[in-house]
Formats: sequence, structure tokens, C-alpha cells
Amino acid sequence: MLEGSILQRLEEAHHHSAQPLNLGVYYKNTLVALCHALEDFILDSQSPPLMVTAFQRGKWYLEEAERYRDLADKSEHVVLMAAPDAGFDSHPTSKKVNVALVQLNPEDPVAEEWHLMILSPTYTAMVLCQELSDADYGDNKPKTDLERKFYGFWTFEPELVKESVELAIDHVSKYDPPLAQMMTTKVAKMTAESATRQRDDLDAVVSQVIKYLQDSHKTLNQPQQTGNFKGFQDLSENIVSNEMQAFLRMAQLLDATDVSNPMAASEVASMAEAMSQLLDLPAWQAKRLYLSGLLHRVGLPDVTRRNQRLGSGNASQSPVQAETLADQSAPKASVLRVMPQLEAVSKILTHQREAWDGSGIPAGLAYDEIPLESRIICLLADFQQKMKAYKQYSTDKNPTVKALTDCQALAGKRYDPKLLDALSLLVMGMQQGMSLQAYRPKIATGMWLVDSGSENKNKTTS
Repeated sequence: MLEGSILQRLEEAHHHSAQPLNLGVYYKNTLVALCHALEDFILDSQSPPLMVTAFQRGKWYLEEAERYRDLADKSEHVVLMAAPDAGFDSHPTSKKVNVALVQLNPEDPVAEEWHLMILSPTYTAMVLCQELSDADYGDNKPKTDLERKFYGFWTFEPELVKESVELAIDHVSKYDPPLAQMMTTKVAKMTAESATRQRDDLDAVVSQVIKYLQDSHKTLNQPQQTGNFKGFQDLSENIVSNEMQAFLRMAQLLDATDVSNPMAASEVASMAEAMSQLLDLPAWQAKRLYLSGLLHRVGLPDVTRRNQRLGSGNASQSPVQAETLADQSAPKASVLRVMPQLEAVSKILTHQREAWDGSGIPAGLAYDEIPLESRIICLLADFQQKMKAYKQYSTDKNPTVKALTDCQALAGKRYDPKLLDALSLLVMGMQQGMSLQAYRPKIATGMWLVDSGSENKNKTTS
């Protein structure tokens, strides 16, 4: 990692923190699709952003300059950083009043980075990477553009995006202090405004990311693209892995915005893993249940998500957001329906609010009609939420047992009685010192989760 680069400075700041960065390796095609998806959502966002981007060379900017003209029209300000090349500052987009060029010294480590930062009161997103060095490539140096690899990460997290923008501003100040001051003022204004604005719908952003990655995957499968490329399978998996990352990052952000229960997904997934052992589930089903636990907030039934949006006074959606979320008829869980590899998980999470006696939603299924994994997630998500609430707001000395008692009172009504027996054993183990490791997964290495989502998807469980 290049000393003094924005990625290196950010990684150093988080190296010993409770939430270190989830860094991974990305092929160039994957990054292009990601950046285009995140950038193009600016055209449908509810507020104009400050966009900060770095190109390794000015010529890469010139290839994107026409797109950036449209993005600039919808942005508060666009700051472009790159080592100067012929024509870098002569394109009409570069002359727009809200576009600023920062010509980096060739030896500047930021000149070797590929980054995109989007910050507005309602939408935040970021890609932050740098290409592998010759030493990293070793004997496998890229022979084509398709083979180029980059190290870094991407995210929707507002605080992380803001922190990165501030590092970028500090870097810009070495070249253009007035521009850096203007950027600082805009960040402060947007930060204050974000406290009173409804955020753009994350479902729509993730759906767009998935669509662009899937389109990139289709293009990759063309014979002219794959003929002489030995790493085709690796690149194909890299694209699909990033589709999964989009959902995991969405789940992480949903947890982060719930200050009273910021580890819900990780804790439910951890308990689901333990329940799989107690119920002696096969490995493929245990992995699928674990993934369902991680995504259970993302995958709430459509009717539940729709009611939550209406109840929160959500602002009117843009045409793209409305189109993405309009088809609520399909019995699949929210945004997960856009990724075929998650068909089985989508079905599980669609029915996580069903009740054992048939009084739940969305389909009013009862008893063994409800998928086993759906019943487990329903019980564990409610138990985790009750346990967290008792720990925070009650003087009860044993919140775990109290939460279990509440769930047992609904045996045969909301919950499968057999699963409550298993939960009782789990709680007994927790009372005797058994530790459940609620950890956030390594998001950047998620292909095994993709496999668990689709493996044995046609098997029915009850």
C-alpha cells in the first residue's frame, strides 16, 4: 500500500479500531461497473452531491468526460484529481463552473489511486483502490486490461465516506488551498443537512449496483472477451462476489443506523449457526441459514418494508427508485430478488414474518408450510431484539431468560414449539458460559456465501 495515499491513511486510522476496513482485490471490469452504478445514481438522487474522484492518468478521465458532464449537471461540485496528460484540462466538462481539476505531481501516491467519493445529505458511496504493484503481481503481470487488479474496498457508510472526503480535502489543500476550503464548507453544510433529510432508498442503489455488475458479467461472457483471457473464471467470480458484497454492505449499514441494536445481523447469524448444530442441519443448509441471518433485515417481506417507508415519512422517490421498488407482487424478499444466486435465501426471508398459527405475513402460511429456515430466523430475530431491549431498558438481572420466556409465551401461536425447545438449550448453554462469536464477516471475500445461497436451492425443508 502506497505510503501517503488516501487508502493507506484511511487504513492506518482504522487498523486498530473496532471496525477495520474490509479490504479486497478487484478486477478493473468490476470497478468500472461499480463506479458507473454509484455515479449514475447521482442522476436520480434527491440531493446534489460533492463528488471527489481520482484517475491514475488524465487520459482515463478523458474517456469518462462526457459522462462527467451529465454528472456535474446534477452535482454541487465535482473535484477531479489526476496526473496531467495532454488534453486533461481542455475538455468542455473541465471548464464547467462547478468542476475543479487538481493536477497531481507524477510522484504523488494519490496519482496511483482509483477513487470515487460521493457525499450528499441523502446519498453516500465510495470506491477507494490502488493497483497492485509489480511485486504483488509477481510472475502474473497483466497482459490485457481485463487482467488488471486493484486492492481496496467500497462502501455506502456515511461516516466512512465523510472521513475519506476529509482526507482528500487535506490532500487537495497542498495544491489548491481555496478549493480545499470551499470543499470543507460544503461538507459541513451537507453534514448538517443530512440530519434532517430522508436518505435515498438503499434498495434502489443496491439494485442498480447489481444490475450494472450483471450487465458487466454478460459482456464478459462474449467470446471476443474471453478467448485469450486465462483468468476468466476468477474475474467472473469477482463480479458475482461484489453483487453479494452489495447486500452485505447494505445489511451492515442498516445495522449501523440502528444505534440501539447495531449488531443485530451478526448476532442473529451467530445464533443461527449454533441452532444449526443443535438441529443437526446439513452443512449446505447451515451456511444458507447463516447467510439468511446476516441478511434478515435486508430481506424483510415487501409489505413490511413498504409499511416502514410509509411510516417513516419517506420523501417521494425518483423515477428509477420508484421503478426498482414498484413490483411488489412477486413473493420474494425485497431487493434480494434481483440476484438469482440468492433465490433460496430470498424465499426464506420473504416468509420470516409468517406465524406458526397462520396469522403472519405475507402469505398467511401455517405450520410446516413455512420453510424451516424462515421459522428459525423469525424466532431468533425476535429473541435477539427482545434480549437487547431488556439489557438496555430493563432492570431485570437476566435479560436472556426474560427474552426466552416472552418467546415461550407465544409457542404454538407465533413460533414453532419444537424450535423453542432448541432455543431453550441454546440459552442454557449461554447461561453456562457458552460464547457466541458475533463477528462481522469479511465482506470482501464472500464467494462461499454466494455458493451457500444457491446450493441445494431446490430442496424443501420443513
